[in-house]
Amino acid sequence: MRSSLLTCTLASLAAVNAIPTISVKGSKFFTSDGDQFFLKGIAYQLVPDDPLIDNNQCQLDAKLMKDLGANSIRVYHVDPSGDHKACMSTFADVGIYLWVDLDTFNTQIEQSAPHWNQSQLEAFQAVMDEFQQYENTAGFFVGNEVLTTSNGSVAAPFVKAAARDLKAYRNSKKYRNIPIGYSAADIADLRPMLQNYMACGTNTSESLDFFSLNAYEWCGQSSYAQSGYSQLMKNASSYSIPIFLSETGCIEPKPRNFDDQQAIFGEMSTVWSGAIIYEWIEEANGYGIIQYGEKVDPAAEGAPPDGYSRSGTPTPISPDFPNLSKHWKTLNPTGVKASEYSPTLTPPPCPAFTSNVWVVNGGVALPTLGQTFDAGVQSSITAGTAAQSAPTGNTSPSPTKGAAPGSPIREVQGMGLGLIGVLVGFFWWM
Repeated sequence: MRSSLLTCTLASLAAVNAIPTISVKGSKFFTSDGDQFFLKGIAYQLVPDDPLIDNNQCQLDAKLMKDLGANSIRVYHVDPSGDHKACMSTFADVGIYLWVDLDTFNTQIEQSAPHWNQSQLEAFQAVMDEFQQYENTAGFFVGNEVLTTSNGSVAAPFVKAAARDLKAYRNSKKYRNIPIGYSAADIADLRPMLQNYMACGTNTSESLDFFSLNAYEWCGQSSYAQSGYSQLMKNASSYSIPIFLSETGCIEPKPRNFDDQQAIFGEMSTVWSGAIIYEWIEEANGYGIIQYGEKVDPAAEGAPPDGYSRSGTPTPISPDFPNLSKHWKTLNPTGVKASEYSPTLTPPPCPAFTSNVWVVNGGVALPTLGQTFDAGVQSSITAGTAAQSAPTGNTSPSPTKGAAPGSPIREVQGMGLGLIGVLVGFFWWM
């Protein structure tokens, strides 16, 4: 009897400490408790291969992230053979979810010569196999900024094919219905075609579960209209799947005031599901909100090559950290209860072929596993369709006061170039 009571007690404690899971209903995320979920996330890639295997570091960071007001982290690369139980438990204990990219350094889908093969699929599956077991795994990305130029749209069907095959694998293994999506570079020429393409079609097994955007448009003392956020809102106003900012946090001009969070969790929260700030750790690119000690001379004995430590007690960088914390602790949209929400939005039409802009002919058949982009595949994607008129309306952000020179993807093309900065700093690990 005593053993039975102890077992029941432990089971009850486990149930109390369990974190609600995240799922998709219509265009919104919900917890298993029935509450709408909005991301308050941080990009978290301390080391190139995997930041989720050192639990001492995870404990230090998770505590401060909780103080910040975060409920999510995004991790770009993990080692599926590593032991993640301790770190995942640490983050779950403070209410933090994981959004993880399925690709590795060698398996990502390439824009220049897109392909989708068995080796890539198996590598993606391995990451899914490892992280599906954790209740605080909230979502998987099948790609990050695969399309980075206006003539890169031929790669989009390969991203969608990856999502199709990973969704089929998830379902065949009877895993929890963890959402699968894509993180897009903010290319004005491709918006909103890429956004609509990833959700279009009547076959839900081929569309993404969510779409996200790496956007650095709101810089300095900007506004909802001036930054282009109002256009982002307009482009997504009838979007049928969840959408959020998977990277944001312009650094020029400084200081970073994060005033865009007022819009994201205010007027945009009826459509957008939150944001992930780039990034946690301070390094050469200047996007960090914490540091593990002062920068040292890279030439000093035992110093990291770029002078920035990747471990230790995290110290908030002021005013960035307190500015973000102030917003997150006061902005708490409640959204709608899952029980009171009946989705009515339908998938958008697949964008038509537009010469030199969007060269995918509507809802063409997706590449099969093993297909590489060649003349035959190109023909099947474009189908020789005559050029259509370009979309009407302003798809580019409005000029932003104090924005960095050039395109808003500019200084970092999201994590695409941000990651390059990380890798330069980490070559001694590789």
